[in-house]
Amino acid sequence: MPQLSRDLEPTSSELLWITDVYGFFIAAALITMATLGDRIGRRALLLTGGAVFAVASLVAAFSTTPLMLIVARAGLGIAGATLAPSSLALIRGLFRDAEQRQFAIAVWISCFAVGAAIGPVIAGALLQHFWWGSVFLINVPVMALLLCLGPFLLPESRDPTSGSLDLPSAALSLAACLGGVYGLTRIAEHGLDVIAAAAVLLGMMLAAVFVRRQRRLAYPLVDLKLFQSSAFVAALAALLVSVFLVSGSDLYLAQYLQLVHGSSPFVTGLWLLPGVLALIAASLVAPAAATRLGRGLVVAAGLGAATFGLLLLSRVAPDSAVGLLVAGATLIGFGVGPVGALGTDLVVAAAPPERAGAASALSETATELGGALGIAVLGAIGTAVYRTNVSDNLPNGISPHNGATAQDTLANAAETAARLPGGLGAELMQSARLAFSHGLEVACVAGAVIGGVMALVAARELRTVPSDAS
Repeated sequence: MPQLSRDLEPTSSELLWITDVYGFFIAAALITMATLGDRIGRRALLLTGGAVFAVASLVAAFSTTPLMLIVARAGLGIAGATLAPSSLALIRGLFRDAEQRQFAIAVWISCFAVGAAIGPVIAGALLQHFWWGSVFLINVPVMALLLCLGPFLLPESRDPTSGSLDLPSAALSLAACLGGVYGLTRIAEHGLDVIAAAAVLLGMMLAAVFVRRQRRLAYPLVDLKLFQSSAFVAALAALLVSVFLVSGSDLYLAQYLQLVHGSSPFVTGLWLLPGVLALIAASLVAPAAATRLGRGLVVAAGLGAATFGLLLLSRVAPDSAVGLLVAGATLIGFGVGPVGALGTDLVVAAAPPERAGAASALSETATELGGALGIAVLGAIGTAVYRTNVSDNLPNGISPHNGATAQDTLANAAETAARLPGGLGAELMQSARLAFSHGLEVACVAGAVIGGVMALVAARELRTVPSDAS
C-alpha cells in the first residue's frame, strides 16, 4: 500500500475501495458463478475464470490510475468467484468414495491456509526487488499453468437437467450479498452509521425477495430444498462460525504482536505460523478421525478447541508471554481445521452431484459472510472497549486533538505517542496498550460464547450423520 499510494496517489476513499472491492465482488458473485458452472460445465467455468483472472491481474499490475486499479480488482473478484466453487464441485465428481472425497476436500481446505501463510512472504520478497504491481503479476504464471493443464487433467461435468440461468435471480443475489458485505465491512471500519445500516437493511430486503423468487422457479439459482436438512443447515452454520472466530481473532493478533509486544512484521509472521500449521494438520487428520468418531463429534470437538483457544487469548495482557498468545492461536487453528474440511464435505455431499456447484457456492458464501461478520462484530466490540478505556485513562496534558486520534485505533495511538515528549508519550502508549488488551479480552470472550454454543448445536444436529455419507 505505501508504494501504491506514492505512485497512484489515491484518496483515502479510493484506497479503501482498492482494498475492499475484491472481497465485495467475490462474495457477491459466488452463488451466481457456481450455478453457472452447473449449467455450462465446471471445467469450462474454471478455465474461463482462470483466463479472466490472469487478464485482470495484468490490468491491475500496470494500472495507471486508482479507478483503473479498482475496476481491475473488481474483475479479479468476479473471476475469483469462479475458482473455488468450480474446483470444489469437480472434487465432488472426481471422488465418489466418501473417504477419498473427505481427504481431497481436506487438502483443498489446507491450500487456503498455505496460501494465507506464504502469500505475505512472497509479496514481501517481491516488493523488496520490484514495484507494487509485481504482487498482481505473480498470478499470471499460476493461471497459465491451470489453462495449460486443466483441459488434459480435469474431466468436464455439468447438470444435464438444468434450465437457463435466471438473470433476475443472479442480479438479486449479487446485490443482496454486495449490500450485506459492504455494510458489515463498513461497520468494522467506521462503526454503525446510517450508510452501514442502510446497506445491511437493503441486503436483507433483497435477500428476502431472492428467496421468494427461488420458491417459484422450476430451476432456482439456490435449491431451497437443501435447507430442509437440519444437518445441512448446521454444517453451513458451523462453517460460518469457524471463519467468524478465525477472522475476528486474527484482527487482533498481528496488532498485539507488533504494537503491544513490539515484534517486527517478519517476527510477527513467524509467531503466527504455528496456528496456520495447526489448521493444515487438523484439516488433513479430520477425515480419519471422523471415520472413527463420527463427523458430528469431530466438528463439535473442533469448535470446542477453538473456543478454548479464544478463552486463552482473553487472558493475554500487555506484559504476557508470547507463548500464551501462540497457544491460543494454535488451538483456534487446530479447532477450525476439522470444521472446514468436514463441514464443507457435509454441505457438498448433501446435494446431488449435478447440483454440487450450487452447494459448494453456499459453503463458500457462508465462509465469506463469516469472515465479514467476524471482523464486524468482534472488531466493533473490541473497538468500543478500547475507545472507552482510552478515553477514561488519557494522561494529563494530552491535547483534545491528540486524545481523539489516540482513541481511534492502537496504531494511531502509537503514532501520536511517538510525537509527544518522552514521558507523556510512554504514558499514553501504556494506557493504549492496556485498553487494547481489555478490548481483546472482551471480544475473545464474546467469540468463545458463540463458538461454544455452535459446538453444542453441531454435537446435537450432526451426531446422526454417518462418517461415510456420500
